[in-house]
Formats: sequence, C-alpha cells, structure tokens
Amino acid sequence: MRTENWLRKWWPRAWPLQAVPRTPWARQDPTYKDARPELITAALRRAQARPSGNWFAFAASRDVLRARPRGCTVAGVELVAWRNEAGKLLVGPGACPHLGAPLAQARVSGDDLLCRWHGLRLGETSDCGWRVLPSHDDGVLAWVRLDRVGGEEPTAAPVVPERPALATSVHAVTTLVGTCEPRDIIANRLDPWHGSWFHPYSFTRLEVLSTPEDGTDDRFVVSVTFVVAPGLGVPVRAEFSCPEPRTVVMRITDGEGVGSVVETHATPLGFGDEGRPRTAVVEAVVAHSQRPGFGVARAAAPLLRPPMRRAATRLWKDDLAYAERRYELRTRRQRPNPPRH
Repeated sequence: MRTENWLRKWWPRAWPLQAVPRTPWARQDPTYKDARPELITAALRRAQARPSGNWFAFAASRDVLRARPRGCTVAGVELVAWRNEAGKLLVGPGACPHLGAPLAQARVSGDDLLCRWHGLRLGETSDCGWRVLPSHDDGVLAWVRLDRVGGEEPTAAPVVPERPALATSVHAVTTLVGTCEPRDIIANRLDPWHGSWFHPYSFTRLEVLSTPEDGTDDRFVVSVTFVVAPGLGVPVRAEFSCPEPRTVVMRITDGEGVGSVVETHATPLGFGDEGRPRTAVVEAVVAHSQRPGFGVARAAAPLLRPPMRRAATRLWKDDLAYAERRYELRTRRQRPNPPRH
C-alpha cells in the first residue's frame, strides 16, 4: 500500500499511463440505483427509431479478399462477397441462379465469380437475372444494403460515424455471435454502469457523468480508467451514442487517444436450429493518438491487431452472456403458459 501511495504521489501527471488505486471488487460503489431500466429502455427506443438506410455491417474490410469469395448470411439472406481486379467490393446472392450452388465455393476469375458446378460466370452485370447488391467499403468494415429486409427508405451509403483518418490510426475488427436480437446487443452498450462490476479486468474508477435523461442530448458521458496492469491504467473521458439502430459508438473525448472510437455493430444473421435468433457483434476499434511515438504503433499495426482483438473478444464473451440473458428473460415473459392438466 505504501508503495502504491508513493507511486501515485510521484508519478508524472503528463504520462498517459497512471498509477491507480486498486479497489477490492466488493468494495466498489454500487451502481444499480443509477442504472435505471426505464432510462436504458428509452435510449434504446430512440436508437431503434433512427434510420439505417437498410445497411448491415457484415465483415472486416480486410477479410474480403481478392483471392477467394467470402460467404455469409445476413438476416437470413445468403450472400457472397468478393473483389474485382480493381479491388472494388462486390456482394451478391449466395446461391447460383442455375441450380443453387454455393457461390462461396466459386472461383474469382477476372472481375467475376465462376461457379464450380457448371461454370456459370456471374459479375457486376449478368444476363441471367442474378444481380449484385448495393455494397460499401469504408476501409474498416464491409457493408451490404438489403432493402427487402430493412424495409426503410434506402440511402446511398451507411451511417458511418466520424473516425480518425485511417492513415494516422490503427484499427482492428472482432466478430462474435450470440443467441439474441440486435436490440439486446445495443441495450448492453447503453448500460455503461456495468463496466467496472462486470469487467473489472478492463475498467476501474468508472463514473457516469451524464445521461440522455430528457432525450435532447442523446449521449452517455463517462469517466473511466482502462486497466493495463494491476495498479496501472489510462484514465479517459468517453461518450456513447447511437447513430443508427444497430450501432453504438464509444468515442474518447478527453485523455489519451482523443478521437479514438469503438464501433459496436449488431448484425442479425438469421435463426438457429431451435428457431432462436442469432446476432453477430461486429466491433471495430479505431485507435489514434497525437503523441509522436504513435507512429511506431502504426508501423507495428500487424502485431497490435491480435491483442486488440483478444481484448475485445474477452469483453464480448462476457457481454454476450449479458445480451443472451436479456433476450431469454424478455422472451420467457412473452411465451404462453403451458396448459394445466
């Protein structure tokens, strides 16, 4: 204890990494009184009312390769994604229009897909009625527009929040899948009060400074310290907001890494074998710093991305349990009671 007090007293205040007191988990201030369900529900309802333009984030941009097509399912729609010779992202229906072959197993030939079953060539324009879908590549995430699924007025591009310039930042994308609906993922993120209780390995000294109580400023603002090692952390101020119904953005507004963002996208996949919904968390971390030494971090980006993804995976393994529990309780209340004999 004396050593920790000495460190806190003499530690340089200008350093991003600070000595922080270690509070026993059970001695934290309870947050359940502030984490009011009606406040979280109201924020979720406002987020769901915002337009998405029918866009869905389905993969990391770097995971859609020129060498081979990538198959996926979004909202029950089988898709295939690939790149043409110029590197342009193309997304189309995942079943060959001839006999339904999986186009994720096709070969990329020039700009087109060549079906392995019978050699049908499919490209940006095809004569057989098969058509590519509107898609968007923002350099971090790959998006597809599904107008029949979304049912909204379509937009030319997805609602992508402001990010640091990719040339001066390091980004990583993590994807996990849970049994829940997108709104359960978003509700989890709109509850900042659980951070230091549920994730003490990552967060400490978390305080919610303001909430969207009246709906006029629809942000949650928090002060939090990211735990780097026992007794050491990076204190920041951050805000959470929802630019569209399936996205929550955390942006650092003060402290180390101002402007850095964590985008959490909740993408419906379809239904599992038991008829329960499956949702992918597609989380993009875009880290930035004004410090001169950050150039070294950018140069080492390929080495940094795996630990960035591991950190996000650890958090979301916990948070998916939270979201799945929320879904289970909500649907349990909606199920009819079994008949009495």
